[in-house]
Amino acid sequence: MEIPFVVVIILFCLGMYTIITKKNLMKIVIGFTIVESSLILLLILVSYKPGGTAPILDKGYEIVVDPIPHALALTTIVIGGSVTAVMLALVMKIYKRYGTLNIDEVRKLRG
Repeated sequence: MEIPFVVVIILFCLGMYTIITKKNLMKIVIGFTIVESSLILLLILVSYKPGGTAPILDKGYEIVVDPIPHALALTTIVIGGSVTAVMLALVMKIYKRYGTLNIDEVRKLRG
């Protein structure tokens, strides 16, 4: 197994661990961002070919890089930024309403 894929797996597991175990909403948002970053890195790693070139010229290249995963990575970055902004806005609203970012305390105050 190559080292970049191991890094992707470690980042994904770290993000999921943060999402599952932490009680602070800001830390959960950071966990989502780490998971998103690992998936973007995976998309870039899957499409990489050593010695490959972009398929924009009409010449007989032997190794061509597929541009679709790169386009998906850019789309993921834009959507991820928007989702992170919405999550942070919700965290701000929850903090204004309940005065805490702890999930357990919010559940107690809500119920």
